[in-house]
Amino acid sequence: MRPKTKSCFSQLHLNVLAAILAMLLLSACGGSGSQSDSLRIGVVLYAQDDTFISSMSQNLEQLVQEEESRIGQKITLFISDSRHNQTTQMDQVDRFLARGCDILCVNIVDRTAAAVIVDKAEAEGVPLIFFNRQPVDEDIRRWNQTYYVGASAQESGALEGQLVVDAWTSDQEHWDRSGDGVLQYVMLEGEPGHQDSLLRTEYTIQTITDGGIEVERLARDTANWNRAQAAARISHWLEEFGAQIEVVLCNNDDMALGAIDALSETDRPQEDWPLIVGIDATAPALEAVAAGQLYGTVFNDSRGQAQAMLDLALALYNGEDPAETVALEDGHYIWLPYRSITREDLTRLPEQ
Repeated sequence: MRPKTKSCFSQLHLNVLAAILAMLLLSACGGSGSQSDSLRIGVVLYAQDDTFISSMSQNLEQLVQEEESRIGQKITLFISDSRHNQTTQMDQVDRFLARGCDILCVNIVDRTAAAVIVDKAEAEGVPLIFFNRQPVDEDIRRWNQTYYVGASAQESGALEGQLVVDAWTSDQEHWDRSGDGVLQYVMLEGEPGHQDSLLRTEYTIQTITDGGIEVERLARDTANWNRAQAAARISHWLEEFGAQIEVVLCNNDDMALGAIDALSETDRPQEDWPLIVGIDATAPALEAVAAGQLYGTVFNDSRGQAQAMLDLALALYNGEDPAETVALEDGHYIWLPYRSITREDLTRLPEQ
């Protein structure tokens, strides 16, 4: 009887381990089981340590709770963090599709992988919403149930450039520290080759030069949207160029805050800091604007984008024509507007 008892005991342990593993998997997906009559939305984030993406995720969770109360329908939201890794993200996409999610929302790590995700979603018949990080149009149009929610990187770059034009033209004597009539700048860019990095960089500079300002680039480098990396870059440039730096242009607010961190470590008084601008209008950045450390930022509507995603998901789940529910352009796109923010605009910001 001993061998038989041992075998039963082992099988019991295997069953327990399987149950524990299933519970852990559910926890990792961001929720606890779903009901058959529940709208199940799988949300895959490229990196939750990105301040803007974290804000958008929190807004989506809050909006889902509000919508549940309003319409009396259960909405189960699963959120996963890909931690900057496309392989991890593919595994998470597969897991959400296998779990029977009704809608898949993807903040893609590597936009060149979009076609594979589209094909996976199409094979399962699950509508797909990319957001914030835009795949190429060819991949969006690969399947008629693929959508994109975001804002125009070109517009954000132009608005950031206009912030600099306005500051320079209104008080050139203050910002032109060298007195040579030329704007000397450094540029902190996001990821190498990333569309938003390329367009924000291009249109920021183009808007400044279109404003009749002569510019000289002292340095440019990628900081991968990251505050610590940006602080390291600026620290190095301060050692190399010192007071020659008149403007610090940043593709996002986290990098602008990194520039502020680096300057705060110097003995230079704040009134002698270069002009610093960013993009996103995150909560920490708005605090820096209020403190006069960050001259301005460009408001990226995280709550509006989260609301558009939820409205689109509900329309698709309920079998409605999404064009009758949301402002859909070209059959696949929802664009949210940007707007520039300086200290004078802080009291007029919508809730985020």
